[in-house]
Amino acid sequence: MSYWLIKSEPFKYSWDQFMEDGSTFWDGVRNYAARNNLKAMKKGDLAFFYHSNEGLEIVGIAKVIKESYQDPTTEEIAWVAVDFKPHKKLKKPVSLATIKSMESLSQMALIRLGRLSVQPVLESEWQIIMKLAGE
Repeated sequence: MSYWLIKSEPFKYSWDQFMEDGSTFWDGVRNYAARNNLKAMKKGDLAFFYHSNEGLEIVGIAKVIKESYQDPTTEEIAWVAVDFKPHKKLKKPVSLATIKSMESLSQMALIRLGRLSVQPVLESEWQIIMKLAGE
């Protein structure tokens, strides 16, 4: 299993809306590195759900339920979407400030590649964040 982080601005698509919907497709990614990360996802992989721009915190975990396919929002074949379902709301959100304050997370893509909307997460980083979330 691989681990990921997906970002969404809460005013566009929040964790609460995701929970209400029960599943969604992650579309509209127009960055090649983020697209490659979507293409690398496998069914069953887990992804932190991160509220970007406002909130700036990891609030839940999404699970990949369908691997990459043509993004339905464009006819350009370069872009893909992935389907997710909510897996778990974190007991305690983990803020970007907390992540930045930890030496053990200093190489995390969230810090190094802050603008990337779909990022890999190392298993060691995943475990640290899960502990910070009280999981």
